[in-house]
Amino acid sequence: MINPFKSKKGLGRGLSSLIGDSDIKKSDQKLSISSIVPNKNQPRKSFENTALEELTNSIKERGIIQPLIVRKSDDQNDKFELIAGERRWQAAQSAGLHEVPVVIIEADNLKSLELAIIENVQRKDLNPIEEAESYKNLMENFGYDHEKVSKFIGKSRSHIINSLRLLTLPERVINMIKEEKISQGHAKILVGLENSLLLAEKIIKKSLSVRQTESLVRFLKRGSKYYRSKDPNIIATENELTDKIGMKVILHNKKNNSGTLSFQYKEIGQLDRLINVIKKNY
Repeated sequence: MINPFKSKKGLGRGLSSLIGDSDIKKSDQKLSISSIVPNKNQPRKSFENTALEELTNSIKERGIIQPLIVRKSDDQNDKFELIAGERRWQAAQSAGLHEVPVVIIEADNLKSLELAIIENVQRKDLNPIEEAESYKNLMENFGYDHEKVSKFIGKSRSHIINSLRLLTLPERVINMIKEEKISQGHAKILVGLENSLLLAEKIIKKSLSVRQTESLVRFLKRGSKYYRSKDPNIIATENELTDKIGMKVILHNKKNNSGTLSFQYKEIGQLDRLINVIKKNY
């Protein structure tokens, strides 16, 4: 049977290599919309209304060209869980369709997440925070590390690290990124800054470009007592630890080499993970 995804080019590892011909049961099957449930690991959380309306109109005129990818639900009998194609599924409901074309595959939770991430990242459908949360999910729940995520997704290790660092920003700044009030380029500059929220608000108020934001941050750093007095090695250590564990780390070292090491967690899960690591190793 022909794999309907093999004609797609430029997908890197892509859906085709992840699915494989042997996993496809039927490529011409249809399922009722009511028998399909959302993917609990769907990395994409927000769907732009205008684009969804455009897709709905297209489906009304031409139907669904590319089938949805589903698997049998592991906790709901007679239901199928979406792996890829949630936007098409939502638009099909709005268009009044009762059935949709599907490809049914065998997939565990990891493969389901991999396929969902591949489709969304390659289509550039994820906002930067959704992308970062997808990588975090792979690492925390499926044992991936930076290198494995990098190879899997086809992006550099530095891209993965910089993406994950966005999650260390304050919640209000993260929401600004989700709402596209500031860009990923702006956000990268704000990572690790204690006044990141204030700067994000200034970016929006003054409509600063990424380059203007870089200049502003450089100016503030030159005048900052923190950056004039703090040992560059300590700053480098803070940044390295922040990248490694996904939590902001602050290191205060006194002249007698005593001091404090602080971890700023944003959710109880991060705190639990840190405590478990300490208990296991000390």
